[in-house]
Amino acid sequence: MARTKSALRGLAAGVAVGAVAYAVVDAVRPRPGAARIVDWDEIRDQAISRLDPDSLLDARRRRTLETRYRKLAAELEPALISFVGASAGDLPPFQALDRAGWVDLNVGIMRDALEPLVAAQERMPNSRMVEMGRSVLDRYVGLILGFLSGRVLGQYDPRLLGHEPSGGPGLYLVEPNIADFQQEAELPTDPLRRWLILHEMTHAWQFGAHPWLRDHLNGMLREVLGAAIDARLSSLGRLLALTIGGGEQRSVVSRLQSTMSLVEGYSNLVMDVVGRELLPDFARLEAAHQARVDDKTVFERLFWKVTGLELKLQQYVVGERFCKQVHERHGIAVLNRAWERAENLPTADELQHPDRWAARMGTAL
Repeated sequence: MARTKSALRGLAAGVAVGAVAYAVVDAVRPRPGAARIVDWDEIRDQAISRLDPDSLLDARRRRTLETRYRKLAAELEPALISFVGASAGDLPPFQALDRAGWVDLNVGIMRDALEPLVAAQERMPNSRMVEMGRSVLDRYVGLILGFLSGRVLGQYDPRLLGHEPSGGPGLYLVEPNIADFQQEAELPTDPLRRWLILHEMTHAWQFGAHPWLRDHLNGMLREVLGAAIDARLSSLGRLLALTIGGGEQRSVVSRLQSTMSLVEGYSNLVMDVVGRELLPDFARLEAAHQARVDDKTVFERLFWKVTGLELKLQQYVVGERFCKQVHERHGIAVLNRAWERAENLPTADELQHPDRWAARMGTAL
């Protein structure tokens, strides 16, 4: 009996191994049709399906909002230029988006940025594993876009990895989210939008007044994508080799993250200094925004951690602290040396220790 049971266990194990082996073979077996790593239409549908249809803006409402946004931006621009010390020429006009419009905008941005995936697809045979992986990726990205479409208040798109002249940089406010925030926090209408416009307009100045910045970021993004999308995409058992390789690639990612931390931190500094001077309701706006950041549901906190968005917010806090410390001790002229050339950008270590960056710039904190 013992031998029988042992044999049955051995048979069961063999059947299980065989079933797994069959499943693996079936998953990687070539299938008809072209391989697709990502389906942008499916991602858009996944994101849009989570939106409230009542949040849509009609064309007339959109035009009215954009006229108001642009008037407010024109009023704020002189104060911005006076503080930063240099003009960027003509900044792009603000556009009003609803949540679906924000999803469409960002699906387009991602499609342009990840165009190398198309070339990778051509080198990769189709299989059930590819199809399953695409389905998981589509749902994941769609979930993130759907979630963020209800949170983002404004955005500047510098057209990183974009293809001119199909579109230029753009400034956007997501009106349904702003309106909800305004109602929940009982905030005044125009001061809230002025505050947001000032932040996004600062981003436009950063890239408009320093054309090298866009090229520098594009170079790093292409290097990261080149390292992430390689011949391993066609290897069995490796559906998506979207991982960063050796130390050199990790160094590029670190520099990219440091640059974006500086970009966001600088804009927050402008909001703080210029906004405090121009907006009588500044303290109220700042407090409401901080409460909005802190007041997350359990689901939201988990979502931010799982997706890595929490880490991004922490990086921006580091960038803001760096900018404020340099500005308070040396003024905007010293801080603006970071925008002179790529070599002047702070490293990840220097963001944590502004004195080291200042010493490299020839100034002691």
